Amino acid sequence: MSDETNHLTLEELEAGLDRIRQAPADLGSLELIVRRPETLEREVLEEAELDLVEGLVGDNWIRRRSSMTKDGGPHPEMQLNLMNSRVIDLVARERRDRWRLAGDQLFVDLDLSLANLPAGTRLAIGEAVIEVTPVPHTGCKKFVERFGLEAMKWVNSPVGRELNLRGICAKVVQSGVIRTGDRLVKSDPHLA
Repeated sequence: MSDETNHLTLEELEAGLDRIRQAPADLGSLELIVRRPETLEREVLEEAELDLVEGLVGDNWIRRRSSMTKDGGPHPEMQLNLMNSRVIDLVARERRDRWRLAGDQLFVDLDLSLANLPAGTRLAIGEAVIEVTPVPHTGCKKFVERFGLEAMKWVNSPVGRELNLRGICAKVVQSGVIRTGDRLVKSDPHLA
């Protein structure tokens, strides 16, 4: 996967905050599904299956090792990574073909902020239901290589963390088929 060296400046990134803050709070949409069959491989899908055990079926999450689990197996609260489509569109310089480089599986037009989606919040997507987990999702070395150091600093800044600009982690709580264009419907975590 190639990257570009022409990354946005902090000022250019911050100029996009107003648009990001306008993302819908309760009823959003699934903009892109990306499966990672192997490390550094990406498949853009129109339709996918979410499974209680496997997460996104065919994704390599199920085979990933984690230092955060006792047995070193995949972390159950990191089955899925969601990123706001407005954020990735900005850092990818409005090039949708570069969205998949972020490494997330689901790109959504929805307010992913901590205030809007605290841990325990459930989202219905197509036939499936997922639950936001408390595990933080932050920028890493690969994110820097693909989108620049300023982008990583921005998503990991206090505002970036408050808005979850790098995204959120989730787990599947009801298996089912999802499709690009599906609505995301938020439910109150206290009613779950």
